[in-house]
Amino acid sequence: MHPFDDEIQSELDALRAAGLHRELRPVESPQGPHILLGGKPSLNFSSNDYLGLAQHPALREAVVRSATEWGAGAGASRLVCGSLLPHHNLEEELAAFKGTQAALTFSTGYAAAVGTVTALVGKNDVVIVDKLVHASCVDGARLSGAKLRVFRHNDLVELETRLKWADAQRTAQRARRILVITESVFSMDGDLAPLRNIVELKERFGAWLMVDEAHATGLYGAGRKGLVEEFQLADRVEVQFGTLGKALGAAGGYVVGSRPLVALLVNRARSFVFSTAPVPAQCAAARAALALVKSDEGEILRQRCWANVDSTKTTIVDAGWRLRPAQSPILPLIIGDEKRAVECSRTLREQGVFVPAIRYPTVARGEARLRLTVTASHSPEDIQALGRVLASIPSAFSPT
Repeated sequence: MHPFDDEIQSELDALRAAGLHRELRPVESPQGPHILLGGKPSLNFSSNDYLGLAQHPALREAVVRSATEWGAGAGASRLVCGSLLPHHNLEEELAAFKGTQAALTFSTGYAAAVGTVTALVGKNDVVIVDKLVHASCVDGARLSGAKLRVFRHNDLVELETRLKWADAQRTAQRARRILVITESVFSMDGDLAPLRNIVELKERFGAWLMVDEAHATGLYGAGRKGLVEEFQLADRVEVQFGTLGKALGAAGGYVVGSRPLVALLVNRARSFVFSTAPVPAQCAAARAALALVKSDEGEILRQRCWANVDSTKTTIVDAGWRLRPAQSPILPLIIGDEKRAVECSRTLREQGVFVPAIRYPTVARGEARLRLTVTASHSPEDIQALGRVLASIPSAFSPT
C-alpha cells in the first residue's frame, strides 16, 4: 500500500476503535417512512422531511416541468450567467413568505451559513454562538477571523457575560461588530432557543442576531414561517437562514432579511459568488413546497406531524425509554457511549427500524444518541411498530 494510504488507514482504524467511524448507506428507494436499505425494507425514523413533501406530487410535477423548460443545470455562477429566472422567482416568494424585504438562495444550507457569517464579520469583530449551533456556523466564524466565543446551551446568564465582554472590546476599539448566532430549533436535542430573551440581550448590547430556522420553517407560527414568526420577532432579527431540504422537501439554503443584507451577500459571500447556481428544478420544487406550506393542506400536514410527535413520545416512554423534554419532531434517545449507540442502532436495523447513531463530533463526547425524527407521513401502525422494537431492545442500551 502507498505510504499515503497507510497513514490514512491508520486514522480510519482509530475512528473504528473509538466507535466514530461512519460510512455511506445506499438508500435504494425514494425518501419516505419506508425505505429500502441493503435490499431490506426498513421503517425510517431518521428523515428531516417533516411534512412528507419530498415525494409530494406537486413537487415532483414542478421538477419535471422545470427540467423540461430550463434543462438540467444553471450553467454558471449567479454573477456570471447562471442567475436564471427560477432563482429570482424563488427568492421573491421566500421573502414574501418570511415577511422580509429580500432573500438569497445558496446551493446548500452549509454554504448559506458559512457565506453569510464571513460576509458580515472579520478579524476586528466578535461572534458569539450557542454551544450547540450547527457546525456550519462555527466554521463560518472561524473562517471569518473574528474572535469566537461560545456560551453554554440556552444559558442566558453566560450569553450576557459574553456580550458584556464583547461590548468592552468594542468600547476599547478592539472590536467593531458583535454577531450572536443561535438555532431556533436545535437539530440534535429538539429543544427551542429562548429567542425573546436573546433578542432583548442582543439589543441591549447593540449586537446583531442570526437565527437558523432550518428545523422550524414549515412547523411553527400561524403562517408556518418558523419560530421567529411564532415569537413575533421578525422585525427584530437581523438575519434568518435555513434550508429548503427539511420540511420544504427540496434542497438548498437561503438567507432572508433586508435588501442591504442581501446586496452585501451577493458581493461578499464567497460560497455564493464562487459556486455554480443551484439547478432550476431545485428552485421549482421549493416554490411548490412554499405554496403547499401556505395552503390549507400545509396546515393539515403540520397538525398531522404534531399529532404523530405526541403519539411517538407516549410510545417511546411506554417502551421503557426516557425522553428529554422536546418541543419538536426531533426526539433524541440518549445512549452516552459511542460504541453502545452504534450497537443499539444496528440492533434496531436488524429488526427493521432505521434510526441512526449520532456521535462525536456531531454531538459532544459521551452524548451519543439515537436521533429519532417523526414526520406527517408516519402512520399509527408505523409508530406502534417502533414501540414494539424499542421495547425489545436489551436494557443495557436504555438510558439510566
